[in-house]
Amino acid sequence: MSKIVHPYAHRLIILRDWKSHWFADPKKYCDYLKGDVLIREYLEKKLRGMYVSSIEIERNQKTTRFVIRTSRPGLIIGRNGEGVTKLKEDILRKISKLKLTKSEDFKLEIIEVSNPEADAAIIAYMIAEGLEKRMPYRRVIKQIVEKVMQAHGVEGVRVVLSGRLGGADIARTEELKRGSIPLQTFRADIDFKRERAHLPYGDLGIKVWVYRGKIFSKKQEVKNN
Repeated sequence: MSKIVHPYAHRLIILRDWKSHWFADPKKYCDYLKGDVLIREYLEKKLRGMYVSSIEIERNQKTTRFVIRTSRPGLIIGRNGEGVTKLKEDILRKISKLKLTKSEDFKLEIIEVSNPEADAAIIAYMIAEGLEKRMPYRRVIKQIVEKVMQAHGVEGVRVVLSGRLGGADIARTEELKRGSIPLQTFRADIDFKRERAHLPYGDLGIKVWVYRGKIFSKKQEVKNN
């Protein structure tokens, strides 16, 4: 029997890297892991609506660095960088409240996502935003899938909605797919994200797969040339 594997975890080391970068002795490991999970959850909730793609955390003995990738950096940065300063203070306050270990130096970086229509996290939020505005779900996913297929480098997209679609009493699943999604191919660059749309009659689950072509190593390219 086949097993369903998370597309990101399936390609770790081969195409993807870890979202947290640090080494710690056994005494600090639990504290660092707890901090990563809780602060990432806090930021995802706080920055909802700012089209955040990913949150990466890097640590060493003296420095902690947070890298936030978003398609709309101006929403987070604010005027004259006021937003970044306030967000940095909020994170440090949250770390103190949770009684986590603080590093001597704390850095926060905002990086712009150049091609948001090919990013599964941003697409999933766009769908959730449309559903929360009470737009017809079929129209929302159809418009966004067509927009994604026109984006540069996208070869396939798949969207799955589940829950009480249209306010129906019985939950069901709706799916729309364009192009190909080769989930079992290791070198296939597939981006995946889960999201929730919060509606008065309950949450709707959203899953998005985006296929951005195959990635070959430079060694193979040199041999072919």
